[in-house]
Amino acid sequence: MRINKYIAQAGVASRRKADELIANGNVKVNGLILKEPGYDVVTGDVVEVNGRRIEAEEKKVYILLNKPVGYITSVSDDRDRLTVMDLVQDVDARIFPVGRLDYNTSGMLIMTNDGDFAYTLSHPKHEMTKTYRAVVAGVLSNEKCAKLREGVDIGGFVTSKAKVEIVKGHPRNTVVDITIHEGKNRQVRKMFKAVGNNVQSLERIAIGDVRLGRLAEGHYRKLTREEIEYFKNGR
Repeated sequence: MRINKYIAQAGVASRRKADELIANGNVKVNGLILKEPGYDVVTGDVVEVNGRRIEAEEKKVYILLNKPVGYITSVSDDRDRLTVMDLVQDVDARIFPVGRLDYNTSGMLIMTNDGDFAYTLSHPKHEMTKTYRAVVAGVLSNEKCAKLREGVDIGGFVTSKAKVEIVKGHPRNTVVDITIHEGKNRQVRKMFKAVGNNVQSLERIAIGDVRLGRLAEGHYRKLTREEIEYFKNGR
């Protein structure tokens, strides 16, 4: 089995991230730093990532977590902050988050130990849409909505067309759902800032056609078989 797939099946990271770990010298095979990214793992090989021995897992786990604000979307944190792993300690598998949600953003996050699944779900070519519910300061006019729908410059990058729907308007703030398929850093916040409305709170409520629903913050559930197949097909 190719080394990056082995690392992915061990639940350490996606194949793409595994290639980065190899390139950075973080992977050892039989005690030696691996320098060949195309290495095939054979029976008896001892594989270590960041000094920890790993083994490919057969049982796949797929969960949907409602991440609260104040948690890092990471397996670990060198500043000792809370991570999403603190919310899934009772999961009997070495799972990892697929993609990211900002520290100050809550909502839907997929976690798994299936590296191939993670790759499919996060790869730009599949253009998996993500829907966010934002509370933004002030009134979001029809003109501003039109700009967001057509694409705005968020600093050297013009966003693609977005779906924008006002949920509730108020003189002080506006509740709005926005659907995008890109994943630039803090993209939604930058989009609203570009039209003059700063985000007060942000929650991811759907990935593709799979919705967060009424799952309580800090809780998780297993993905259904239909949801897993939907994500594996990249649509």
